[in-house]
Amino acid sequence: MARQAYSWVLRLGTPAYLAKLWQRGGREPLYRHAIGERFGLHLPPVAPGALWLHAVSLGETRAAAALIDALRAQRPGLRLLLTHGTATGREAGQALLREGDHQLWLPFDTPGAVHRFLRHARPCLGVLMETEIWPNLLHAAAARRLPMVLANARLSEKSARQGQRLSLLMRPAADALNLVLAQTEADAQRLRTAGAADVRVCGNLKYDLQPDEAQLTRGRAWRAGLSRPVVAAVNTREGEEEALLTRWAAWAPPRPQLLLVPRHPQRFDAVAELVRHQGLSVSRRSQWGQASPVEAAGEADVWLGDSLGEMALYYGLSDVALLGGSFAPLGGHNLIESAACGCPIILGPSTFNFAQAAEGALAAGAAWRAHDWDDALAQVRQLLAAPKRLHEAAERATAFASAHRGAATRMASAIVALLPPTAHPRG
Repeated sequence: MARQAYSWVLRLGTPAYLAKLWQRGGREPLYRHAIGERFGLHLPPVAPGALWLHAVSLGETRAAAALIDALRAQRPGLRLLLTHGTATGREAGQALLREGDHQLWLPFDTPGAVHRFLRHARPCLGVLMETEIWPNLLHAAAARRLPMVLANARLSEKSARQGQRLSLLMRPAADALNLVLAQTEADAQRLRTAGAADVRVCGNLKYDLQPDEAQLTRGRAWRAGLSRPVVAAVNTREGEEEALLTRWAAWAPPRPQLLLVPRHPQRFDAVAELVRHQGLSVSRRSQWGQASPVEAAGEADVWLGDSLGEMALYYGLSDVALLGGSFAPLGGHNLIESAACGCPIILGPSTFNFAQAAEGALAAGAAWRAHDWDDALAQVRQLLAAPKRLHEAAERATAFASAHRGAATRMASAIVALLPPTAHPRG
C-alpha cells in the first residue's frame, strides 16, 4: 500500500532528517530546541480540547494571525495549540499565544510520531494552513474521528500535476479532510480533482493582514528625509541577489538607494558578503537601532533588511519594490503585503504561488510584470522618472488590497461551525 511504503521511506530517512535539523540549528538555534517533539516524544503538558492550528513557516503563521483573531472574536475563550515546522514560523507564532495556549513542533509524518502527538494533545479540531497535506497525520486524525480543515488552501498547477503522479498516496489524504477553505475557484477545482470532498472558496487571508501602522509611519518619515528614491528587493532567494547586485553595480551613479530584504534570515550574512563582493558598501538594519537610515547608514550603496517582522517599515521606506522568488522559477512570495502598504511592485515571470493575486494587482494597476532583472530595472528607471505615475499606482495598490478583505471572517465562521459547543478531550 502506498502509505505504508511512504512510511518506511520516512523511517529510513530519519537519520538524515535529524542531521538536517542539527545542521540548520547551527545557524538558527531554535531548530535544536525540543527535537523530541518532532517525534512525539518528551511533549510538555497540553490541556486537551484546544483547537489545533498548524502553520509551517513564517508566511503561513502571519496569515494565521488574521484567522486566529477572527476565531477568537467568534468564539471568545478559545484555546489554541499552535504547531510549526520552521524556526521562523515558531518564533512568529509566539506572539500569537495567550494564556492557556500551547506551542509545539509538528511531528515528523511517521505513524508512531503522529499517533503519540495526537494521543497527547487531544485537540477538538485540527486546522492545517495552505498546502500542509500529510498522509499519516490525516490518516491518524481520521482514525480518531478528529475533524480536519485545510484553511487558506492553495494548489498550483505544478503541485497538482505532482500530486496526480502520487495519487495513490495523496488522494486518501485529501479525502480525509473534512473541509477545505480555498483561496480561489481555480485552487478549489484542483483540490476537488485531488480528492477533497467539501471545498469552499473563501478568499485569501493575506488580504486581511493589516500593516503595522507605527512601522509604516516610521518608514514613510524616513523616506521623507532622503534625497534619493529607494528601490526595495523583498523576499529575495538564493541566486536572485547575485543577479540583481551584478546589474546594480553596473548602474552608473547616481543610483537610487537599494534596500535588499532576503527571504531567509540564515542567509543575511551571505547576502552581505555578496554585496561587498560586487564592490558595493552595505549597511545592515540590525545596526541602526532607532536611528534613521540617514543617521545610521550614511552613503552605503545597499541597505540590508536583516530583521524579522518589519516588512511594513521597509515598504513605507520604499518608492517601488521588486518581488523576490519571482525572478527564479519559485512561484513568488506574498505581494499582497506590499499592496496593503501602498507600495507598487514589479513582478518577475514566476508568480504561480500567488497567481490570482498577481493577475489582480496587474489588472488594478498596482503592479507591473517584468521578463527578467534587466527588464525590471529598465521599468524602475521609467517609474522613478514619473513620480505622478508612481503615486497613482500606490493609491491603486491600497484600494486593491482593501477590496479583497473578508476571508478571515468567512473561514472562521466555517471552522467554528465544526467546533463542539464546548471544547472536550478526545480519547
